[in-house]
Amino acid sequence: MKNKLTRRELLEASLLLAGFGVSVPGLSPRAQTTVENLVEFQRVVAANRILANEGVVDAFGHVSVRDPRNPERYVMAYSRSPSLVGLEDLLEFEADGSKVRPEDPRRPYGERVIHGAIYEARPDVNAVVHHHSYDVVPFSVSTTPLRPIMHVTAIIGDEIPVWDIRDDFGDTDMLVRSMEMGRRLAQVLGDNTCMLIRGHGAVVAGASVKQAVMSAVYLQVNARLMAEALRLGEPEYLSLSEVEQSFETTFSPLALDRVWEYFCARAGVDPV
Repeated sequence: MKNKLTRRELLEASLLLAGFGVSVPGLSPRAQTTVENLVEFQRVVAANRILANEGVVDAFGHVSVRDPRNPERYVMAYSRSPSLVGLEDLLEFEADGSKVRPEDPRRPYGERVIHGAIYEARPDVNAVVHHHSYDVVPFSVSTTPLRPIMHVTAIIGDEIPVWDIRDDFGDTDMLVRSMEMGRRLAQVLGDNTCMLIRGHGAVVAGASVKQAVMSAVYLQVNARLMAEALRLGEPEYLSLSEVEQSFETTFSPLALDRVWEYFCARAGVDPV
C-alpha cells in the first residue's frame, strides 16, 4: 500500500509525534519546527519500509536519524517491525537512549544505544542502520573479510571491521544493551561506513538517511556476490583507489536520488 503524504498531511501527522511541533498558526514559537525537518522523519519511515522490502531487515532491525532540530538527540521508531513503521510511531531520544518524553508508554528498541553512541562519536553521521541480514552475518563469523568487489558496492568502504562483543563483555545474549557497549561498538566502527558484529549483524552509518539505506542494501548485495565469487575461486577485490573513486561517483547527488527513487518505488512509498 502506498504511503502518500502531502505537505499538509505531513504537518498534521507531526502532531502525533511525541514532543514534535509544527510551523502552523496557533502554536507557540517554542514548539515550532519546519516541513524540511518533517521530511527527514518521513524518510526514516520510508527507510524502514525499504529495508524490509529489500530483505535487509525482517521483524528485527532499526534505523534512526539525528534530530535536525537538536543534534544531541535522534529519532527512531518505538520497538516494532520495520515494515509496519509509520510517522506516528517515531520517538525522540537523548544521546544516552532515554526518551525525551518519558511518559510515553511505548517501549523503545533495546539496542537504541547503538545509534546514540555513534552519533556521540561521529558528528559526520546523521543516520544509522542496524540489521541482521542473513547474507552478511556469515562474514561476521568467518576468517574471510568482507570487502567490496563491485563498483556500486564500493560505498561500503575498503575496511569493514568485525567486533566480537565477547572480547569486551564476556558471554552475553549478544545484544548491545548499554551505552558502555554502544561506545565500544562506535570505537570499533571508527571512521568506517560499516561494521559487523560477530554472530549478530551489521551497523551502517551515513551522512544522510539516503546514504545509510543505500549502504545497508549494498552491503547485503556485496556479501551475496562475494559468497558466489568465492565459490569460483579467489575474487579480484577493488583497489583502495577504485573504492575511493567509485564511492564519490555512487554517492553523487544524481546517483543517490536515482537509487532512492528506485528503492521507494519497489517498497511502494513516495520518494521524499
